[in-house]
Amino acid sequence: MDTYLDDLLAGARRRVEEARAREPLEALRERATDAPYGPSFHDALAADGVSVIAEVKRASPSKGPIAPDLNAPGQAAAYVSGGAAAVSVLTEPDQFQGSLLDLADVAALGVPALRKDFVVDPYQVWEARAAGAAAVLLIVAALDEPTLALLHAEARAAGLDVLVEIHDEAEAAAAGRIDATVVGVNARDLRTFELDRDGFARLRGHLGDHVLAVAESGIRDADDVRRAATEGADAVLVGETLVRAADPTAAVADLVAAGRAIAAAPTAAPDAAGSEGP
Repeated sequence: MDTYLDDLLAGARRRVEEARAREPLEALRERATDAPYGPSFHDALAADGVSVIAEVKRASPSKGPIAPDLNAPGQAAAYVSGGAAAVSVLTEPDQFQGSLLDLADVAALGVPALRKDFVVDPYQVWEARAAGAAAVLLIVAALDEPTLALLHAEARAAGLDVLVEIHDEAEAAAAGRIDATVVGVNARDLRTFELDRDGFARLRGHLGDHVLAVAESGIRDADDVRRAATEGADAVLVGETLVRAADPTAAVADLVAAGRAIAAAPTAAPDAAGSEGP
């Protein structure tokens, strides 16, 4: 029986073949190479505290329509006004109602834009580059390891950062073997869409200290940001909560303030004698 993920991957492969028939990879690569680079996604997340990646999303397989009339650049501009470090843009059209046009419109704002999709082919990497993306998402659960390594190398060759998404210890190890520098722990199982709120805490220790760790899914408010910080997150990715917010700028600002407060909080110091106290 096919899962949500199986259906999404099949759709991605079909769209690649249709796009390749319209524009061969060589022509796409040439066009993409002429496009300006987006700002660094990695550097945007490396700031002190917990950075916020705010997501543009109209729908999902588990929730159905969330904000079908959402204007992608308008929503992204509101996020940036609230202090978002980067914007994630769903480009999958069937279940998430996204598009590459959304990605291009958001990237044109000058914010680091992540192409969030089910990337299975180098063609999609170069589509992202042509649209002005700063980074692409690679989902370890969706790829065998040779394909994961190939796509990671292709993205880096295209000048893009990569958010490598994991769900368990074996996938964390695979991310390590390709030297991933930005790793997202998705608390949502892409096969069942069930949420495991302890997933990030369980997996952060399996990532190297040099890795920028992103807590994905289940982040709703400032308390969740603070919890992610205590568990070792460098950034959080927030979608549905912000899309549904009456004031997305204020909603992002609340999350950003919580993340910055972590960086500003004083650390405990030993007493004058250097003892640990009673």
